Amino acid sequence: MRKKQFGIVVMVLGLLTMESVYAESARNPVIWADVPDVAVIRVGDTYYMSSTTMHMSPGLPIMKSKDLVNWELIGYAYDRLVENEAMNLENGRNCYGSGSWASSLRYHHDTYYVSTFSSTSGRTHIYTTQDIEKEDWKAISFEPSLHDHSLVFDDDGRVYMLYGVGNLRLVELEPDLSGIKEGGFNDVVLPNASAVAGSNIGLPAEGTQVKKINGKYYVMNITWPRGGMRTQIVHRADKITGPYEGKVVLQDQGVAQGCLIDTPDGKWYAMLFQDNGAVGRSPWLVPVEWEDGWPVLGVDGRAPTILDIEDNERGLGNIVTSDEFDRQPSDSLPLAWQWNHNPDNRFWSIGQRSGYLRLTTGRVDNDVLGARNMLTQRTFGPVCSAITKIDVANMIDGDCAGLIALQRRYGFVGVKMEGDSKSIVIVAVPPDQPNQRNRRRQATPPQELERIALSQSTVYLKIECDFRDRADKAHFFYSLEGETWTKIGSVLQMAYTLPHFMGYRFGLFNYATKAAGGFVDFDYYRVNDQIDVK
Repeated sequence: MRKKQFGIVVMVLGLLTMESVYAESARNPVIWADVPDVAVIRVGDTYYMSSTTMHMSPGLPIMKSKDLVNWELIGYAYDRLVENEAMNLENGRNCYGSGSWASSLRYHHDTYYVSTFSSTSGRTHIYTTQDIEKEDWKAISFEPSLHDHSLVFDDDGRVYMLYGVGNLRLVELEPDLSGIKEGGFNDVVLPNASAVAGSNIGLPAEGTQVKKINGKYYVMNITWPRGGMRTQIVHRADKITGPYEGKVVLQDQGVAQGCLIDTPDGKWYAMLFQDNGAVGRSPWLVPVEWEDGWPVLGVDGRAPTILDIEDNERGLGNIVTSDEFDRQPSDSLPLAWQWNHNPDNRFWSIGQRSGYLRLTTGRVDNDVLGARNMLTQRTFGPVCSAITKIDVANMIDGDCAGLIALQRRYGFVGVKMEGDSKSIVIVAVPPDQPNQRNRRRQATPPQELERIALSQSTVYLKIECDFRDRADKAHFFYSLEGETWTKIGSVLQMAYTLPHFMGYRFGLFNYATKAAGGFVDFDYYRVNDQIDVK
């Protein structure tokens, strides 16, 4: 069977396994993958959602839906957030866990706005477009970086951002959004916003999302009481400047942070997210009722797993995808792909060798986390696998290439070239170890767990991830002919860590440790929602 035909068959089979033939009730999480910091708007009968991908490029993903359950990735607000050493993985710097964070999404006077902020650039970024599905976004940015802000177009024509941690500050912007307005409103309007959740607070209120409903301004935030869980709070006021009154509206399973959204037929929901172990932070859709002008989230105070919404699709759509790399050099990558940091476009190609992704080393790096041009996609639950076939004939001494489960505690299966010899290896970062001096845990270095001599120029690599019941385990395999798989190394106990602040991703990589110029060719990348390890 020809490669292209086989790829189509694999993709179709994947869709059949990921989508139910019969209509079922929708379930939470509505996306079992890393889609955090959600902001949602409705325009007519279509919903749009923005999210966070931090150090990935392109970034600030935009999705659309007709039912708040099934989402299609339609683009990104930016191709490259900023050009600096951290974003470009240069001179030993990186922006793991940084890049751009939570966004605000708006539709105002026939224009779409999405804004974010970045410690990597030190700026607040606003992007605009007239056509969210077909046109590129135009960029505006200004200093400083306004943390977890929400963009507000008020009825009198003034524009604000409400932002901050704990004490929430309202600042007025210039009418053209070019910066904070000199002499405009600039004051704390919600002091100690966490107070409604009690006095014993670990994480002060943040994650601001503002929406005006029936003449009142509603401010959604999260906070985290010590010994408790992520908690959703809301404040309301008759004016954007306050005064505000607030209350706790959901404290269940850590489902929190997001926004209120209505449907064309008058129903209300909150789109929030939950820390979902190593797979990342996953969106939850929570029904909302109104009592005395307050939103009441959930059913009997709980965020339900099963929703009263018919779902006959059941899948992740194009948020993840297999790729046969059967395209012309000028064709765009599928939207599911994102580069780990800004790529160096001189050293990768599709179509230079027909039907292959080529990654060429352009410099020497110390380890895989510093490697430029790693191409990534989300892992997803409850289980998933990724397979690639790689041609390593043109590696040179010191090169290392393969397939990674990417987070700070990473694991990869790949090929190392040492002198004239190639070996299949598994490298993984074990759990942090206690530091006997200060009782804090310290990071352990990556370890090569196993190696197998390789005498041929092609090899097949596979990683299987099990996220069921927060198992968070990854298994690694290789094959010499693509049919019989051999497990290599030990199980990687995956862990969501704050230094990377992102769910695990599958990644294709190639880096040099001695000299630049070697290259590898990836024949395909195939994902599945089933694994062989039980």
